[in-house]
Amino acid sequence: MRIFWDERQLAHRPSIEFFNGALEPASETPARAEQVLAAVGRTEPVTERGMAPLEAVHDPAYLELLRTAHDEWLAAGRSGDALPYCFPISRRPRKLERVDARLGAHATDTCAPITAGTWESATWAAYTALAAVDSALAGEHAFAVTRPPGHHAGAAFMGGYSYMNHACVSAEHARAAGRRVAVLDLDYHMGNGSEDILAGRDGLFLASLHADPSTDYPFFWGDRSEGNIRNTPLPRGTGFAAYDHALAEALEWIGEQGCDLLVISFGADTYRGDPISHFELDTSDYERLAQRIAGTNLRAAIVLEGGYALDALGRNVASFLAGF
Repeated sequence: MRIFWDERQLAHRPSIEFFNGALEPASETPARAEQVLAAVGRTEPVTERGMAPLEAVHDPAYLELLRTAHDEWLAAGRSGDALPYCFPISRRPRKLERVDARLGAHATDTCAPITAGTWESATWAAYTALAAVDSALAGEHAFAVTRPPGHHAGAAFMGGYSYMNHACVSAEHARAAGRRVAVLDLDYHMGNGSEDILAGRDGLFLASLHADPSTDYPFFWGDRSEGNIRNTPLPRGTGFAAYDHALAEALEWIGEQGCDLLVISFGADTYRGDPISHFELDTSDYERLAQRIAGTNLRAAIVLEGGYALDALGRNVASFLAGF
């Protein structure tokens, strides 16, 4: 399996997030990628791809906000990481001058602070995912070490540590190359950004296994299964047997759609020791799940999403990759 990485993804270094009613130290830090890199070994470099593949799934005005927000934040006399101030329930178009208000118009929560390096990291994470999907298009499984994560980023919103949706950027790239692509989301938290982008898109499909949104983030997405979207909410405490059964059903559905390529949003926050999640998978389970996926004979581009048990993250990712 080919493994891709670019060190510019380390530029995003958030210090805080507003979580469960309090300012907390950021959970999504460069240490996550460093743990994975130590476990997977040698990686291949990534090339710059320009704006076109990003604009194929993201609103250009939203991308411009990501690029300029931290500079505007500092110019407004603020310091530290940029966070939104308020969130409009009714998102009627209007001209907003203040950067914190504009952030609120393009955010779902307060868990995606923008730092001086956010734009650089998110952009190169997307390019890393594109390198992986090009490998899959050429017939070889590939893993993109991507951070910050991406699957909570929608066409014009950020949230859940996510700014650009790397899985969807790479899936759309493969669709444009003539493939019928399924995004298989195996993160604990439902990829609401992926659903926002993919719903109704010809030739693209989303199958997601995730925690029941009645109990877990992102709460307002993840129940609907219609058209090209198949959601499988699972209860807290789900272990290997139930998860494996749900995965088998999701793969059967993907086969029924005639898909010929997979993009996998892999989150290791389904691990039993994850500090913000509540499934019960063990390290060895990831290899068995990956073997089931590999049994479809579909080439896969895997992108890294969540996983916050740092002491086990590298082992869990390595176990999943071993299954291919």
